[in-house]
Amino acid sequence: MRHAIKTMLADSSYEVVGEAINGREAIEKYRELLPDVVTMDVTMPVMSGLDATKVIIEEFPDAKIIVISALGQQKMILQALSLGAKDFITKPFDQQRLMSTIVKVVEY
Repeated sequence: MRHAIKTMLADSSYEVVGEAINGREAIEKYRELLPDVVTMDVTMPVMSGLDATKVIIEEFPDAKIIVISALGQQKMILQALSLGAKDFITKPFDQQRLMSTIVKVVEY
């Protein structure tokens, strides 16, 4: 998923400043890099994307997190939004969907 997103962003004006392999690392990277926007997969090892979103939003209330989930995970999407995620994308998605969501969230 990280590779696919990186590839989709390659031709845009956005730069991927960091990647995390699990939720705990996502928190550490956020603290270190303070990115403009984060794409956060719901399902990750060590710590879920939902738990990582909760921690990041508690520390950085203005963080702009886009949650990525598989079809059929509506409950998790609603939970992520209630935790402070700004939007969501369901898998599978294409470059146009990713870019429009990022633009919307960054301008939010």
